[in-house]
Amino acid sequence: MSTENQTKGRVLSVTDLSLVVLVGASGSGKSTFARRHFKPTEVLSSDFCRGLVSDDENDQSATKDAFDVLHYIAGKRLAAGRRTVVDATSVQSDARKQLIDLARKHDVLPIAIVLDVPEEVCAERNTGRTDRADMPVRVIKRHIRELRRSLRHLEREGFRKVHVLRGVEEVENATVVTEKRFNDLTHLTGPFDIVGDIHGCASELESLLGKLGYADGVHPEGRTAVFVGDLVDRGPDSPGVLRRVMSMVKSGNALCVPGNHENKYGRYLKGRNVQHTHGLAETIEQMETESDEFRAEVREFIDGLVSHYVLDGGRLVVCHAGLPEKYHGRTSGRVRSHALYGDTTGETDEFGLPVRYPWAEDYRGRAAVVYGHTPVPEASWLNNTICLDTGAVFGGKLTALRWPERELVDVPAERVWYEPTKPLKSEAPGGQDGRPLDLADVQGRRVVETRHQGRVAIREENAAAALEVMSRFAVDPRLLPYLPPTMAPTATSHIDGYLEHPAEAFRQYAEDGVPRVVCEEKHMGSRAVALVCRDAEAARKRFGVDGPTGSLYTRTGRPFFDDGSVTEEILGRVRAAVDEAGLWAELDTDWLLLDAELMPWSLKASGLLRSQYAAVGAASGAVFPGVVAALEGAAARGVEVGELLDRQRARASDAAAFTEAYRRYCWTTDGLDGVRLAPFQILAVQGRSLTGLPHDEQLALLDRLVEHDGTGLLQTTRRLYVDTADPESVRAGVDWWLEMTGRGGEGMVVKPLGAVVRSGEGRLVQPGIKCRGREYLRIIYGPEYTRPENLARLRGRFLNHKRSLAIREYALGLEALDRLAEGEPLWRVHEAVFGVLALESEPVDPRL
Repeated sequence: MSTENQTKGRVLSVTDLSLVVLVGASGSGKSTFARRHFKPTEVLSSDFCRGLVSDDENDQSATKDAFDVLHYIAGKRLAAGRRTVVDATSVQSDARKQLIDLARKHDVLPIAIVLDVPEEVCAERNTGRTDRADMPVRVIKRHIRELRRSLRHLEREGFRKVHVLRGVEEVENATVVTEKRFNDLTHLTGPFDIVGDIHGCASELESLLGKLGYADGVHPEGRTAVFVGDLVDRGPDSPGVLRRVMSMVKSGNALCVPGNHENKYGRYLKGRNVQHTHGLAETIEQMETESDEFRAEVREFIDGLVSHYVLDGGRLVVCHAGLPEKYHGRTSGRVRSHALYGDTTGETDEFGLPVRYPWAEDYRGRAAVVYGHTPVPEASWLNNTICLDTGAVFGGKLTALRWPERELVDVPAERVWYEPTKPLKSEAPGGQDGRPLDLADVQGRRVVETRHQGRVAIREENAAAALEVMSRFAVDPRLLPYLPPTMAPTATSHIDGYLEHPAEAFRQYAEDGVPRVVCEEKHMGSRAVALVCRDAEAARKRFGVDGPTGSLYTRTGRPFFDDGSVTEEILGRVRAAVDEAGLWAELDTDWLLLDAELMPWSLKASGLLRSQYAAVGAASGAVFPGVVAALEGAAARGVEVGELLDRQRARASDAAAFTEAYRRYCWTTDGLDGVRLAPFQILAVQGRSLTGLPHDEQLALLDRLVEHDGTGLLQTTRRLYVDTADPESVRAGVDWWLEMTGRGGEGMVVKPLGAVVRSGEGRLVQPGIKCRGREYLRIIYGPEYTRPENLARLRGRFLNHKRSLAIREYALGLEALDRLAEGEPLWRVHEAVFGVLALESEPVDPRL
């Protein structure tokens, strides 16, 4: 790259992500130039860093430490993808070398801007500065001499751009403009059709383009084709492939990144000495019949190909051989090499071919990486990456990926055009998700980005507690795609005799601007999540498990039954009902995820009930009658025990009420006889999260499911719709709750009818508010909680933390379901799932 001509009013192009090095003698105006053309946060001054470490910007003895600080900060900025400008003399090659090495380390472009100002101007400016007035002229002379000596060598040193400004006027009249990196096409959102390695199979390419809907290289819906490289070699018609792809790129209907085969052929066209192996000989022979003009166009086309593209707002990266996240959007020889060839372990296999490092197994990036290079029998997702080279030239098929639909489209090869050196092998030995979880994915303090609540922080100590639960007690993580959030209780009621009352829930939703709510009966059971697959093959294909057809687990991810056959029997009954109701076809899915309650409660909590609550009930039932009888005998003998007797009679009555409330949660089951499952929401199906589906539509689907259950397992969820602005409707909702709880029901959950809802201020609204019955709360707060003095104390309960926890867990749950539906890798889904479990370790009153 030649040094640019110096003209008055120069426009200097500077790449958005780069390390800009200002080169000039002391007094040349570097700091003034930096202030004029760059943001203050972009500029790192050696003088300022010298002051940081010594309190004196002119203390030359602190120079080494100052540059250590400067290089450290510059490295942090470049690692974060921030352009950085170094304001130092940088007239010595050793000083520049350290900066060039820093740019290479972070795979950004080093750019030099040289301020070549006359010696007398520099001396005059230094004289006018109180902190530089005594600077010897010899120092400035040395700077100028070293600068002039360096000018011819700056590009050779490694600077990718060199701007030289000569004289004060040129410096003052210069304009700096920011240019995007060539690989930054984040503004292009598609939709795209990404085509795998073609290798000269022109006929198959035309068939695939036709199947994708292209006519003469143009899609009627404005879709853009993206080619992952390896257009040439081995196949029968490399010129035909080049002609089609080049035409589409030129017309703006396609993008193309280079493959290693284009790179090699391009070097041949430039007269380089390359071996005519791996299909190059066939391409050379086929191109001999083409015109010189076409070969020149091909050479120019290959020369202009960019190593990789970042597309769709950063959500998609396309390259030839795959690219780890740290290289996305970066620019260096190392990045280009990895994009073209991938990385190898240094070993060779039994066929004499290099063993490639399985970077995709360890990939944890946010962007989907679509690539080719290594042929596989089937294209499949592996940790948010997918290889589209399905060996068309070897007799396999030519494959394309529709984005953002994530749909695969392919056509078979017409024949084996080139015998492969080794059999095609899958890139995903660990199933479609590769390694599902890694300790590094969940340990320490975490911050999870969610679409509905922004960044949700997870404390390190909470993550450790969740890791203990997940590793020791949870179901197979592949069958744990979601954990339900905790639920906020209604605001404390001040109605006489009540701690919770539905009027508060209706009032809160009215204040949040939610006009319609649904009141759903709260079953006397345990929260359960059921993952139901259509069959074992569907479970294997989507979730990578062999044998189980789904899972049934608690709010903390633990299985309800140690015996897997019991779980399978329950899943089988649900599956049969889904089949009878026609929901597989209606929802276009092979699996679904249900939020439900499993009854009786004692299936999960029998140990707790017997060891904790039952002990209280037994003590109450045995102690209070004896105490009351003794006091009644004393009263009959004339002893003054009236007040004590009344108090003990009240306690005996409370204890009896507690025992009755407790008994409703424990009934006898024999196998699955007596077991009930009440589904109240379909959370997700294949390709879709259904959390945004209004609750009335959800419940209608589930009513059909219950209706078609012939085993008695499934139970419907009773509901009532309330208009929060209509007093009569609100009163009807309160009466419904009073009637239900009066006959022993647990209570109800009030939910916005529209599911995922935001308030007028844009705040995420609680997805549900539980309002528990007066008698049920005896199990929670104890037999005597309704006594006036106890209610007065309990009304001081603190709810804000619980409400905050509920919203954060809700946002994480929504994020997990969105990621699951979009086919993201399991580690990404589990990042949010694990976050819910970790937040459950936050200290909060468990009775709320």
